[in-house]
Amino acid sequence: MSVQSGPPEFPSIRLELLEDLTPEAPPGFLRLVRRRLRAHYPDGTVSEPFLYDEVDRRSIDAVVIVAHYVAPSGERRVFLRSALRPPVYFRDASRSPIPFPDRKGALWELPAGLVEPDEQTPTGVVEGAARELHEEVGFSVPATSLTELGPSMYPCPGVVGERHFFYEVTVHPGARQEPGLDGSALEKDGVIVDMSLREALAYCANGVIEDAKTELALRRLAERYP
Repeated sequence: MSVQSGPPEFPSIRLELLEDLTPEAPPGFLRLVRRRLRAHYPDGTVSEPFLYDEVDRRSIDAVVIVAHYVAPSGERRVFLRSALRPPVYFRDASRSPIPFPDRKGALWELPAGLVEPDEQTPTGVVEGAARELHEEVGFSVPATSLTELGPSMYPCPGVVGERHFFYEVTVHPGARQEPGLDGSALEKDGVIVDMSLREALAYCANGVIEDAKTELALRRLAERYP
């Protein structure tokens, strides 16, 4: 693999779809996509055919929102909530190369949620972020008050083509209401916490906050408001 200097340029590698082997399955939240592919390289050579599995879903993208405010002390504070994630809950500890605390599938996360099919427009994505903030934390804000927090990112591009869109918004803590939630059994009895941005970043550093999208958004907020 060659190493370049200057602006990065991607190698011109083309993927050829030889066969779609996606299995038929009953409707569900996720869908397995299986393709037989072949790679075509810049020098004219081609790879042997290979299988590649990925995951697809109807609502492919998600929003992540940092609701924050400046306390009388001058410190910036953010809102997080607890999330119960079944893949983490049922993770087999024997498969971990390093022992980790068993938090029974619980993670501290920023409010986040899927971009619904009818929100898949530039305006709709922001409206989806405002909706998720109200559902998960209880702040009702106009979509126009949300500001992009850096570019969108692929959280797991080897498995799913999902993009995360990041937003930040200044809120008044006294305006927070009881969140409406979305009816999910996993959201019931969730806990909302109000902590300083400094404290949240320290929790990222020591492994208390383990959610990658949350750490990324918090660090971006700290860069914006040093």
